[in-house]
Amino acid sequence: MTTTSTHETEITADADVPLVRIIREFDAPPAKVFRAHTDPELVVQWLGPRRHEMRIDHYDCRTGGSYRYLHVSDGNEFGFHGCFHEVRSPELIIQTFTFEGFPDGVALERLVLEDLGDGRTRLTATSLVDSFEGRDAFIASGMEDGVRESYERLDAVLAR
Repeated sequence: MTTTSTHETEITADADVPLVRIIREFDAPPAKVFRAHTDPELVVQWLGPRRHEMRIDHYDCRTGGSYRYLHVSDGNEFGFHGCFHEVRSPELIIQTFTFEGFPDGVALERLVLEDLGDGRTRLTATSLVDSFEGRDAFIASGMEDGVRESYERLDAVLAR
């Protein structure tokens, strides 16, 4: 099922620090958007490009919890893992993120959900890495297309 969203995904690279900022609005209340980010049964339905199957090794989204998952396609596996540093429903998730193909590159990610009223939410996500080169490699990896496609898939999950 493909859902067309009227919301644009804004992705910017900060000029002063090695950070990527993503802003996106959703036609769902913060509690529903938060649940879609914290419930592994929902996460597998939207996180990542459609061409990948997502397999969760573990996903314990709570303060002090951790996660590991794989994106699998065409016989290739791409692993990701991290720790949840702060999880506060329905407004905040702070976590680390590591692509196992580049294990020294750890991003600190902060996801904030803002209630816009009328059942709408603004998501602001920031990913801070240790260098501008790392940030630029992150962007060059195709993450922009993956983020946009993931959020289109999230629209469909939230519409149910």
